[in-house]
Amino acid sequence: MQEMYCQLAGYAMSTAMRYLSDQEAARDVLHDSFIKAYTKAHQFHYKGEGSLKAWVMRIVANESLNVLRQNAKIHFTDQIPDDEADQEPDIPPIPPDELNKMIQRLPSGYRTVLNLYVFEQKSHKEIAQLIGIKENSSASQFLRAKRMLAKMINDYKTHSHDR
Repeated sequence: MQEMYCQLAGYAMSTAMRYLSDQEAARDVLHDSFIKAYTKAHQFHYKGEGSLKAWVMRIVANESLNVLRQNAKIHFTDQIPDDEADQEPDIPPIPPDELNKMIQRLPSGYRTVLNLYVFEQKSHKEIAQLIGIKENSSASQFLRAKRMLAKMINDYKTHSHDR
C-alpha cells in the first residue's frame, strides 16, 4: 500500500488540483481517495500495465467531483455560445505546470467539464448525467473552457516572447 501511495500520490494530487483550485481541498481528496482505494482494493481488476493508476485516478476524479457538489462550487450556464465553430486553438509548447495553473484558473463549471471530457474521456451525455446538467450545457461549458484556455495560452505565448 505504501509503494502504491509513493508511486501514485503525485499523479493523484495533480488530478485533484485539476478539479479543485484549493490545495487543502485537493490534499483532503488525495487522502480520502487512497483510503477508498485501500478499502476497495478487492474491487480492482488488473487489466494490464497502467490499470491500477487509471483506477486510482478515477477514484480521485470522483472524489473531487463529490467535493465540488457538496460545496456547491460548480457553476454552469445553459447558454450555448453564439459562435458554434469548434476550432482547435494553435497551442504552443507550454510547460505542464503552467498549463495546470491555467486550468485551475478556469471557472469551476468550465474546469469540471473540461477535465471530464479531456482527461476522463467522458461524452457530453455522460458528463450531463454525472453532474446533473443538460447535455448541451456540458458542450457549452467545454467550448467556453477551450476559448478561455486558448486566450490564456495566447497571453502566455505573447508574454513569454517579451522576456
